[in-house]
Amino acid sequence: MLDANLKKQLDTYLQNIVTPIELSVSVDESPKSKELSELASEIAEMSPKIALNWIEAERTPSMSIAQSGVPPRISFAGLPMGHEFTSLVLALLQSGGHPSKADPVLLEQIRHLTGEYHFETYISLSCQNCPDVVQALNLMATLNPNITHVMVDGALFQDEVEKRQIMAVPSVYLNGQPFGQGRMTLPEIVNKLDTGASKRKAAELSAKEPYEVLIIGGGPAGAAAAIYAARKGIRTALVAERFGGQVMDTMGIENFISVNYTEGPKLVASLEEHVKEYDIEVFTEQTANRLSAATAEGGYVQLELESGAKLSGRSVILATGARWREMNVPGEQQYRGKGVAYCPHCDGPLFKGKRVAVIGGGNSGIEAAIDLAGIVEHVTVLEFADTLRADEVLQRKARSMPNIKIIKNAQTTEVRGDGNKVVGLTYTDRATQENQQVDVAGIFVQIGLIPNTDWLKGGPVTLSKHGEIEIDSRGATSLPGVFAAGDVTTVPFKQIIIAMGAGSTAALGAFDYLIRTPAPQNAETESKAAQPSSVPA
Repeated sequence: MLDANLKKQLDTYLQNIVTPIELSVSVDESPKSKELSELASEIAEMSPKIALNWIEAERTPSMSIAQSGVPPRISFAGLPMGHEFTSLVLALLQSGGHPSKADPVLLEQIRHLTGEYHFETYISLSCQNCPDVVQALNLMATLNPNITHVMVDGALFQDEVEKRQIMAVPSVYLNGQPFGQGRMTLPEIVNKLDTGASKRKAAELSAKEPYEVLIIGGGPAGAAAAIYAARKGIRTALVAERFGGQVMDTMGIENFISVNYTEGPKLVASLEEHVKEYDIEVFTEQTANRLSAATAEGGYVQLELESGAKLSGRSVILATGARWREMNVPGEQQYRGKGVAYCPHCDGPLFKGKRVAVIGGGNSGIEAAIDLAGIVEHVTVLEFADTLRADEVLQRKARSMPNIKIIKNAQTTEVRGDGNKVVGLTYTDRATQENQQVDVAGIFVQIGLIPNTDWLKGGPVTLSKHGEIEIDSRGATSLPGVFAAGDVTTVPFKQIIIAMGAGSTAALGAFDYLIRTPAPQNAETESKAAQPSSVPA
């Protein structure tokens, strides 16, 4: 089941098990059961601290993990391979007493949660966001005896998927009721259960001293800006909804110079490790709400968060990135997560053997069509223009696949559904003005990006007609002391490597601004009276 390299790596990890554990495995005569049986047997043979039990469980095939003599609280319904193999390894280690590297304060918060929490997470093995949720809930189950968690492979247990009408992953249920959908971090999940956590965090942030560089956004641009600022020895903080931004949703990356191939989550993990090497304060699960100009030259720019927290900095770098552009047609919002999807890698396996549509003929759209064609029955690509915008190599590949149909001059006008899920779409043939219908179970929207600047509209920072932040060659915006970088700006090409360079430029621009602008002598109007540390010349 495991190749030699994977076995060698796993053997090294299993040396960290402190407390004996048991694997409780339920299988039948199916091929996936045979694979799970082989996997469990191989794991048990690799460590004397792992025992193997054969049981009959509610879901088959499945495998539960627990300390010896303790009822299992972590289960994998399906074969935890692909992106979920790391989830399996962590579950083995943490169940065996190996400590988590998560924030100790957060771990203690989990241990003190009261109530009964029985989680189920529906995933697909090709989903790169799913492991974050699975690993977070597994960790919570190891720490608190009132918490259980089951990972369910949606492609394997399609009867449950159909019954619960799950059409996007990860989908999390708590005590049988929907809890959340999409990528969620450990702090986000805990804060959702601990209702007082948000207020406590807001008070903690508001008490922070002013920063010399305050970065908003945790994607490639924000991370690069933070590293470059910190290397200058100035007090730096980074605030973001999640570290990694949209790169976390990117599957294959083949144009990051010097790296032949990587995946979004791997790149984000490397970025995060790099940021941690410096004295940078990172605050995640925080959403920017309003930016206020300084009241005097060189003074503090104010940032207000949706949580009510307030932070300030002598300079600010805006790197809030962009999000998937929506079609804005009737039915899209109603059936979002019920057939309307934006991540083909995550949600594609849920449409196995069905007919789907892809909206958009650029690189993202044609790549999505090619990937989906290997899973679903048929893919219809609808492109608004009369020509495709994708690279020719992708177009040739798509045209060579018999279950991909490309329709150009097609303006999608409506998502059709039966009240519970998508059943098709309507489009207008722009050449004839005739309305046409396509019957599909899923619609994957791939029509570009829209900048995350809604919170800046009407504020002191000038935006372009497309809502992007206008910047100069140094990353400076129209507001003194405020810089911007990455996909949120007017830089024409939205690429990871370009965003990193722009973040570095913005940080150097901010540093240059700081050394050329007198520091405030008083604390202005805010209550933070302490002075920031001096800026080295």
